Amino acid sequence: LTLASAPAMAQNNTIELQDTGSDSQVEPASKQPQVNYKDLPPLDNSQFPSSNPTQGIDPLPPANTSFATDETDYTLGAGDQIKLDIFQVAEYSGEYPVLVDGTISLPLVGRVDVRGLSLKETSEVVSKKYATYLKRPIITVGLVAPRPLRIGIAGEVDNPGAYEVTLTADDPQFPTVTDLLEQAGGITTIADVRNVRVTRSNGGKGKEVTYNSNLWDLLTKNQIRQDISLRDGDTIFVPTTAKINTTELDRLAQASFGLQSDKPIKVAVVGEIYRPGSHFIQPELLGRNNNNGANQGKQESIPPRLSQAISAASGIKPLADIKDVQIKRTAWNGEEKIIAVNLWDVIQSGDTSQDIILQEGDKIIIPQATALTEAERQEIAASTVSPDEITVNVVGEVVTPGPVQVKPNTPLNQAILAAGGFDAQRANSNEVELVSLKPNGTVDKRQIKIDLGAEVNEETNPVLNQNDVVVVGRSGSTSATDSLGKITSPLGGLFGLFNAIF
Repeated sequence: LTLASAPAMAQNNTIELQDTGSDSQVEPASKQPQVNYKDLPPLDNSQFPSSNPTQGIDPLPPANTSFATDETDYTLGAGDQIKLDIFQVAEYSGEYPVLVDGTISLPLVGRVDVRGLSLKETSEVVSKKYATYLKRPIITVGLVAPRPLRIGIAGEVDNPGAYEVTLTADDPQFPTVTDLLEQAGGITTIADVRNVRVTRSNGGKGKEVTYNSNLWDLLTKNQIRQDISLRDGDTIFVPTTAKINTTELDRLAQASFGLQSDKPIKVAVVGEIYRPGSHFIQPELLGRNNNNGANQGKQESIPPRLSQAISAASGIKPLADIKDVQIKRTAWNGEEKIIAVNLWDVIQSGDTSQDIILQEGDKIIIPQATALTEAERQEIAASTVSPDEITVNVVGEVVTPGPVQVKPNTPLNQAILAAGGFDAQRANSNEVELVSLKPNGTVDKRQIKIDLGAEVNEETNPVLNQNDVVVVGRSGSTSATDSLGKITSPLGGLFGLFNAIF
């Protein structure tokens, strides 16, 4: 389904995000540096589709481009520990640290700048240095202890920032994009997982290279090459998607780097709701996920959804417009996106794609409907987005007068029975008064002829709404008796006094 200013339905379970508007200015895309992709011809920005100017980032590459990349060589930097093995010259061989300025201090030749060089390039540079002293220097360079990797991550992730990853000789495996996303708390619900970008400084040589990681292909096509191995100084950016595919969100919620669906979130619900304000929504935990160890430590759960937030706010009011519910969601750059949702489709056809997965900080707005048919009102009242129970007041000549809790769409006759039924001696069982408070603040009063055997109908057995008042009056004989009692009560007091004296 596709949602624009007025939500329109589609068949691919996608929802377009709308901007609330921004006056921010950014440099035009033509001034952005050219994006290069390893093992692919250079792509000019003109080949890219238009980017979102409010994000202030490079245009995204076409979705149908293959971004397979090979592993790049490890480049040296301050903090690395390397081993030099000079063939048949053991006295010059040994382990050397890369100093803060990117150099190593070697016997005879002194300091050699190896910053940004691969191990092979370092071997060549050191061989040239020793060529002055050795006839045919054969030098092998190995990495003994790599330096801690410092990697930045930004965009649609739960905890953006800089992360440090320590590598050891026992576990020299470099982290990947999904490793860092998981460490950053996972992606958000509006992350564009097809265009995750990794920017690499290319060994400090002044030239940046950008790689694209399509994590959806990693999940669905097992393309492991999309999970790019990271290097020190890499930056990861997860852009904002233009559309939400609700089916994909369910899949992403189960990924190790996906949505944080096992933690409670805080959202705000306002509008035609009984308890407007902030509410904590708890996910439903199902157990441990043991998918080949991919998600060890993460509890399998059902992500918090829109219907849960409405239930936490005690349900919608009778005149809520559930066809035009809005969710305001904040993107990584502070912009507010609007997701238009039609919950009527959930009630009518069971289209659960409209029951949107929520994220921390969402604001849910439920407007008032301009017109609702009685059939629509009753169907909404019976749905899960309405309260489980409503309160009506049955007062007057019933067995237990006062407020009673009844199910939505409860008719008048059932409410009277819930209050214990008519008082057999005093009640007027032929007619009651129904008082309803309208959404505009006015009060509607009408007399209802009682037929306890009638089916639900508007004339004799109408459906009650929240806070309706049913007034059961006295029968004619009871009214006459009560009136006579008031008249004779002074005489009764006089006779009582006379009896007390005599």
